[in-house]
Amino acid sequence: MKFSHLFGPVPSRRLGVSLGIDLIPFKTCSLDCVYCECGKTTVLTKERKEYVQTTEVLEELKKYLDTKPELDYITFSGSGEPTLHSKIGKIVYFIKNNYPTYKLALLTNGTLFTDKSLIEDVKDVELIIPSLDNASDEVFHKINRPYKNLSIGKIINSLTELRQINNGQFWLEVFIIPGLNDTAEEIQLLKKAIEKIKPDKIQLNTLDRPGTENWVKPASRERLIQISNILGNKSEIIKTFKSRKKVKSYKEETKDKIIDILKRRPCTEKDLAQILGLHINEITKYIQVLLESNEIKTKEETRGTFYYLTQSSQS
Repeated sequence: MKFSHLFGPVPSRRLGVSLGIDLIPFKTCSLDCVYCECGKTTVLTKERKEYVQTTEVLEELKKYLDTKPELDYITFSGSGEPTLHSKIGKIVYFIKNNYPTYKLALLTNGTLFTDKSLIEDVKDVELIIPSLDNASDEVFHKINRPYKNLSIGKIINSLTELRQINNGQFWLEVFIIPGLNDTAEEIQLLKKAIEKIKPDKIQLNTLDRPGTENWVKPASRERLIQISNILGNKSEIIKTFKSRKKVKSYKEETKDKIIDILKRRPCTEKDLAQILGLHINEITKYIQVLLESNEIKTKEETRGTFYYLTQSSQS
């Protein structure tokens, strides 16, 4: 079955077998993060509206979920900020009332929960994973490059309120960029914000593939461990999670197709998604596996990041 708004299931390290719901056009977001692997935000906005037709999403969900697939999560994600969609609450309600055996997850940049109606919309989502990379407005603007008038203080307050109301698990993801949010002062500010929010987990991440800006560098494992120790025993490092190859929805044939295409010519992720008819988030998961196994390498060109086969993968 071919869908416009659903993708996967994808092999997710954190979420296992995850069916994605993409509610937002490509790179429509309230932030323009320097590390985003999907590239620069093309529509920077905090306007919540019905970006894609809700009726279409519900029809696709019914068609797919009526087949009773085995899923660990149905996940609101994609290549834009899902909470920008003004009817996300209606979609949550539809799934919870018609397919209650499935758990929901929301991957979000966490910027829009100052809207009280949005908190109400997602309060029954079983797992919410907002990003929080810093706790000072100065670093917020350097790393996340927000839409005008977004304030990190107000965002932290709204995440605290959401955490108090949400009935499920609440994990914070923190992306570490050396020289920006890994200083002693910034980590202490972040720790205070985390203590206020009280998440169930804090997940540390850093660059492991090209981001939007080529000056962004990864934090060392030693520094991530130091930061994790400062933030406390709820903190963990994302890169230590199990390989995607061990997730049930991982398909060796998809990886092989990507390799076959790259044998003919280098491609961007967007190229591969168009050629294979897959969502770019699915391509991203397999690209990560290929990078980890050193089967491919990257090169920055005018049109973006291109992926090449390494010599060992050419045969």
